[in-house]
Amino acid sequence: MSVEKRDSSDEKGSIADAYVKQAAPGIHDIPLPDPAVQKRILLKFDFIMLPLLALFYLCNALDKASLGNAKTNGMDKDLHLKGNEYYQLITAFYAPFCVLGTPITILIKRFSAARVLPIMAAGFGGISLLSAAAKNFGGMMTLRILLAVSEAACLPGVVFYLSSFYTRGELARRVGIFYAASSIAGAFGGLIAFGVFSAHTTVLKGWQILFIVEGGFTLLVGLAMFLVLPRSVDTARFLNEEERVVARNRLLHDSSSELGSKLDIKGAFKSLLEWQTLFWIGIELCLGVPLASVSNFLPQVVARLGYSTVKTNLYTVAPNVVGAVCLVLLTQSSDLWRERSMHLITALAVTMVGFVILGAIDVLKHLQVSYFACFLLCMGSFSPSVLTVSWAANNTLDENKRAVLVAIVVAFGNAAGLVSSNVFRAQDEPKYILALVVSACFGGASIVLAAIFGIYMRWDNARRNREQGVNLSARDVDTAILQEGSKHPSFRWMY
Repeated sequence: MSVEKRDSSDEKGSIADAYVKQAAPGIHDIPLPDPAVQKRILLKFDFIMLPLLALFYLCNALDKASLGNAKTNGMDKDLHLKGNEYYQLITAFYAPFCVLGTPITILIKRFSAARVLPIMAAGFGGISLLSAAAKNFGGMMTLRILLAVSEAACLPGVVFYLSSFYTRGELARRVGIFYAASSIAGAFGGLIAFGVFSAHTTVLKGWQILFIVEGGFTLLVGLAMFLVLPRSVDTARFLNEEERVVARNRLLHDSSSELGSKLDIKGAFKSLLEWQTLFWIGIELCLGVPLASVSNFLPQVVARLGYSTVKTNLYTVAPNVVGAVCLVLLTQSSDLWRERSMHLITALAVTMVGFVILGAIDVLKHLQVSYFACFLLCMGSFSPSVLTVSWAANNTLDENKRAVLVAIVVAFGNAAGLVSSNVFRAQDEPKYILALVVSACFGGASIVLAAIFGIYMRWDNARRNREQGVNLSARDVDTAILQEGSKHPSFRWMY
């Protein structure tokens, strides 16, 4: 992983000049961390914490999406589901999932993600195990609601947790690696389903074994997280004293205005009164529809191509793998250029093209083109949420505000699942034309909002530089001095 360095010969790096100090006081008051020590710290974070968090989110995505794979093996028939009851199971999941994300993220801020996240993993792992014992619609509905409660704060909780270890220029690629686990889950889930459904047993149905295998693995990951994850950089056992000091200075340079601040609920919710929050919410809400459509219904979209149950699950693997690779590459590029908006717009545009193709052609007559469109769906739908929450976190420097803002933004993105689950209707099978059109339109709306916000940020940075007679970007200002956020004269947007 690369480590950011400030080149003293660079115009933007030459801000030790007295005039610049006067125009933007407080910049670079903290000693710059040693790059060699930074690299050592990053390697420890990347190889000790990140793999566990990626496995955690892989399990989260597997347990959440296993319903779609189970349906292809006849779960709906075994549970005697009628009409739209399967789609109601998906819809019911989103209500508690959206509402409870914020309060649970506040608990994560108060008690540490290193303790709350493993408890959540134990919760949704156990519920997945119990799903194998469901006998009817009511039983499965109850379990899906409990699953939503235990999974509600997974994404905002991990994003907030990672933002307390990585700088703004490092966050998106790490969230991307972590979130890629969700993308891989589609492929991994398809492979597990393929293996499980290919086996023959007279004791349990294939879909029951699927829930047991995935739930048991989740419980093991939760135990490992409890034993390994540190509460903060100050308590990380794998860092020595020098590395802890450097880790703190890195975050005060380019992440937070204060570290380890006490929970201030009133102050945390002040982020909801800031106008920019409406843009974060609007972007995430709109992009959430195509994301939920792909996450929940890709097996049904592939099944539309006329393949058998086993092949349908197998053929979801390649699009999900390619989508995960594109997610990692795009977030790496976003951090390298320290740019969010154009990367976000590019990904959303790719997904839109995929929905348009599937809605406009006869898929049975053009199987290769239709299957390629499934790749486009995955290539573009997985990264926008990562980029949006990273974008919001990067520009919210107060830890309390960041915890609530990220949770609220993710909650609205999750709420988009209600739209997706209601436009994929039983009466529209197998073409789902309405769902494809709605998903494409919401993606287009997200593109418009991201473009407007990105242009504004560039304009506002230029205006501030003009008025102060300096040439600064977000990387040039120590975040430790920006307690006032965007109201501080030295604040610069990371766009």
